[in-house]
Amino acid sequence: MQIRSIYLMLSIAVALPTLAVARDAITANTHAPAYTADDKLMLPADYREWVYLSSGLGMSYSEKASNSAPVFDNTFVNPESYREFLRTGTWPDKTQIVLELRGSTSKGSINQHGHYQKGDVQGVEVHVKDTARFKGGWAFFGFDGGAVAEKIPTTASCYSCHAAHGAVDTTFVQFYPTLLPIARQHATLSAAFLKEEGIIK
Repeated sequence: MQIRSIYLMLSIAVALPTLAVARDAITANTHAPAYTADDKLMLPADYREWVYLSSGLGMSYSEKASNSAPVFDNTFVNPESYREFLRTGTWPDKTQIVLELRGSTSKGSINQHGHYQKGDVQGVEVHVKDTARFKGGWAFFGFDGGAVAEKIPTTASCYSCHAAHGAVDTTFVQFYPTLLPIARQHATLSAAFLKEEGIIK
């Protein structure tokens, strides 16, 4: 019995480091943002294999916007950050949220009503959380067909708009129907969003 106990303890001692390595491999962010030597963000080549959050059609934050040719926006997030959001209700450092723009059409094949996506990608924007690199933690990058992009200046309206209206950590979780309930559960919704919704004064 004593020999068996010693053997069992040795087996556990050998297994624990292996389990720790496996755990770290699972939790490590293999989709962290990558930059060039001159601080440009590299577009994640596999973002369409990431977690899909939602799509919008013809969305605009201006009352005078036209929806004559509405554009689809498809949103993806790196899987490690998605899992952390489910656990905590907020985004961890090194999160990348990708917004892909595609055109729409209503006529084609057997379709008679509504819109579907058609054509090539018209543009890609990436919202990155990198607290060591960016003041305020987050930065925006706009890709216009290229594989790298410069940071959009912080004077751009996207920064102030997200800060004023983002439901969670300056991000528009209010437009992600699978994540909004998670944020409510963890009580991580911003005061600004709660005021807009009339939940608090």
